[in-house]
Amino acid sequence: MRSRCGCRRGAFATVRRPTAKGVSLSENVTPHDRAPRMRRNVATGMGLGVLAYFLFALHDASIKFLVGNGIPAWEVLMARSFVIVCFCAGFGGGPVLRRAVATPIKRVLLLRAAITLVAWLCYYSAARALPLAQLLTLYFAAPIVTVLLSVPLLRERVPKARWASVACGFAGVVVACDPGGVPLSWPTALVLTAATFWGYAIILMRQTAMAEGNLLLMLYTNGVFLIATALACATVRWQTPTWTEAVLLLAVGAVGSLAQLALFEGMRHATASVMATVEYSALIWAFVLGFAIWGDIPRTSVFLGAGLILGAGALLVATERRRAAAL
Repeated sequence: MRSRCGCRRGAFATVRRPTAKGVSLSENVTPHDRAPRMRRNVATGMGLGVLAYFLFALHDASIKFLVGNGIPAWEVLMARSFVIVCFCAGFGGGPVLRRAVATPIKRVLLLRAAITLVAWLCYYSAARALPLAQLLTLYFAAPIVTVLLSVPLLRERVPKARWASVACGFAGVVVACDPGGVPLSWPTALVLTAATFWGYAIILMRQTAMAEGNLLLMLYTNGVFLIATALACATVRWQTPTWTEAVLLLAVGAVGSLAQLALFEGMRHATASVMATVEYSALIWAFVLGFAIWGDIPRTSVFLGAGLILGAGALLVATERRRAAAL
């Protein structure tokens, strides 16, 4: 894998950072360098992750409503990205825009944005043909991918308890969705591709979050989204939204901004493998919002699966507390 500077360095990437006196220091950004600080703040990272995935669930529910009303997915994504880009430029101002030009990790930022865009497109394309239960079950292979890749790419030492937590969370998703069997098909391949790309995107997010600020990361990702989806709207299809839909489109962008901000900040406090387990909380939020908005009543299997997911989180919290106490 290429480093942030474009050299083959495996999981280690050297970043030049200015000190208070203007002297640049080389820093190897790896999980080991910051492990003590991250372990002390792991609860903060997990809390931010839970908040982020609640906001993402609310964001996805709003998108589902808009797409159900006939608004193309790329039009929704364009409006969302436009709001987030304006948010980043407005709050960051000139310093963020100048840093966007000067950052030494442009390639990694653009790569992560492109990979995330592919994951989005694959996921929503698969959603048209797959039942929601199968879609969710397959998508939640992403945290497994993240944990698997965190070992060779981030050099994270993943303890057995954390592996058990991830496996327990995935088992909870399977029980809650009760897929009953997933046949091989192009939609199945698409959602598995989306899960793989998103799992790798989390790894890249972890690397870039240690080198640049949250606003810059959001600006790059949504800038790529905005350009790509604007081209789709101009060449494929555009549907003029109603006033209600226009307001909801702006709300989707605002919620997406807060969700990304919380997720990026959580990545500064908790390792990629920890955040991979926290991601399972999105399933619980999805069922809660489904009941609140559409009146969906969860089956018994959903409650059993939710118990496994909460058990995975409890196991993770207990493990991290013991690790922190041992320092």
